[in-house]
Amino acid sequence: MGKSFRVVSGLLVVAGVVGVLALYPAAGYAGDAGSGRLHTLSLTKDYTASPWTKEMGWSKRAGGKLVFGAKNLLLGWTELFSKPAEEIQNGGNFLKGLGMGLVDGVGDEIGGALHVVTFPITCLDVTLPGGGVQLGS
Repeated sequence: MGKSFRVVSGLLVVAGVVGVLALYPAAGYAGDAGSGRLHTLSLTKDYTASPWTKEMGWSKRAGGKLVFGAKNLLLGWTELFSKPAEEIQNGGNFLKGLGMGLVDGVGDEIGGALHVVTFPITCLDVTLPGGGVQLGS
């Protein structure tokens, strides 16, 4: 059992490191939070600031970040359906849309969770694929 446990735990560590590197491709600055630069963790290498960053005042930004995060955390899975439909409407390939939906959905869910957890820290933004879930926008 000792040898198999070490092999399995080693594979889990490698998978975890690869997962973190895949989901954390870049860090940088985006936008202006009114009082200086806004730090961002980008899941997409796209430094487009999230919509809540345009709000004035800490309480409005924190509230906007919490709502934005909850929306993406709870509705990120809808990308699995909306991306293929969007791709077909534009004359593209269903399977490409399905792949994009899977990647964007997972990114939206993880990014939404990060927004919810870090909502009091309004100087930190996590940019999401395609700007996050577009339902109800």
